[in-house]
Amino acid sequence: MKPVLDDQIHRLLSERLLALEKHFEADFLTYFGPFEGGENLFLKIIEDLASDPQKKDKIYIVLTTSGGSATVVERFVNILRHNYSEVNFIVPDYAYSAGTIFCMSGDNILMDYSSVLGPIDPQIQNKEGRMVAALGYLDKVNQLIEKAQNNTLSQAEFIILKDFDLAELRGYEQAKDLTIALLEKWLVKYKFKNWSKHRSDPKKVGQKVTDDEKIERAKEIADQLSNNNKWKSHGRPINIEALKELRLEIDDYSANIDRRALIRDYYDLVSDYVLSRRFRILIQTRNTFNWLAYEFH
Repeated sequence: MKPVLDDQIHRLLSERLLALEKHFEADFLTYFGPFEGGENLFLKIIEDLASDPQKKDKIYIVLTTSGGSATVVERFVNILRHNYSEVNFIVPDYAYSAGTIFCMSGDNILMDYSSVLGPIDPQIQNKEGRMVAALGYLDKVNQLIEKAQNNTLSQAEFIILKDFDLAELRGYEQAKDLTIALLEKWLVKYKFKNWSKHRSDPKKVGQKVTDDEKIERAKEIADQLSNNNKWKSHGRPINIEALKELRLEIDDYSANIDRRALIRDYYDLVSDYVLSRRFRILIQTRNTFNWLAYEFH
């Protein structure tokens, strides 16, 4: 039997989620946690929501994540796009790495001044079974190779370089290539689909945006977000101002008092509940809550 307190929290979460659905006139799904599998569960959740007679054409994902597997995110995107014509993301707090890639598959990304995304540093499982950030390993290997070419490699560094598993390194390279390819594809297909005329370039204002220009812009953003030397850290927070410098359009709701209050009141309760119950992953929609919250050990 669930504690009475849990029942009260579930009721409050449901009420606040419904308030968000009414405000945005859309379906909502909350995902809090890393991307470490769960594709079949996600499929059931989305299909359950999509079969609801009250289903809307668009959905908002309230996303909080430290990252995870890009292949999991790819399947999530395929599931969402099969069932919804418009997919939007709300980031009340943070969405790092694979979470950033997930956001790039949206028609719109909503953040406030305190929200952050992160570099697209893919995480994959190493031979010890741990999830590791691929770019850090690749950067270190490239650094050691450069030192070897310059005859400045120490004996200790030579041993480190010699012991790197080539198949594992290839896996890191493939993970990097996949994240960049997905980001470029989704930006062009979804985020840029309504970008028809130039607005920021003084030389092109009012001119039609070509498909080649959309592809070029997507490549520029992908290159910047995957530049580990620029961001220095897998968990480096990238706020709205930095994203604007990358020429990525973000819907800033900081000044929308009513909207910010609805999102913040809901998110604060979700965050407190996840942390107090030590949930690994939490997912919620309007239809049910109990079977969407799981504790992973």
